[in-house]
Amino acid sequence: MSIDQLETQIAELDNLPEHREIVTFMRRSAPLNTSQRTALEQHRDLILEYPVGDLRQHFEHPERPLTVEIGFGMGRSLVLMAKANPERNYVGIEVHVPGIAQCVYEAGMAELKNLRVLDADAIQVLREMPDNSINCVQLYFPDPWQKKRHFKRRFVIHERMQLVEQKLELGGTFHAATDWEPYAEWMLDVLDNRPNLENLAGKGNSYP
Repeated sequence: MSIDQLETQIAELDNLPEHREIVTFMRRSAPLNTSQRTALEQHRDLILEYPVGDLRQHFEHPERPLTVEIGFGMGRSLVLMAKANPERNYVGIEVHVPGIAQCVYEAGMAELKNLRVLDADAIQVLREMPDNSINCVQLYFPDPWQKKRHFKRRFVIHERMQLVEQKLELGGTFHAATDWEPYAEWMLDVLDNRPNLENLAGKGNSYP
């Protein structure tokens, strides 16, 4: 995907009708510097264009376990995971374009073949995936939407977790982390009451 295509896609996502579905993210625009633009151009093969359909089809080895990370920030940990686990495929979803640029730069320098990224609404991407097709969904430090009127924007609510459950394969994992205790308690309350999920740390508990 070229920079022009990426910017067009961002504009389309930002100009949806007012009655559009509530989203879990807020796009924070930031100008791209020269090195970021260069990274996007040089490593455009790592950037998927929405709609993407079945994410597995974009890899040389689509049969390998798929991990989807929602909101990877600058992508450093995602790149490290992909580098350490070449037997797995990784897709990162992020709406912060400088983060996408940094991620593909590091992935390109590492010559990773098992990592792809895209700028899109993660909920829409998940809906396009076949059921029972993802091995792991990762959600690290999402926006906690602290105001009560914004709770409906939180990713971890029953409606959205039902979608995640549908897309996870049998034995798959949903791994979430937050550094805000009220949201951690909220997550535990929601996830511990999902009949198709098991808390590996024990009901009411979490790993430090």
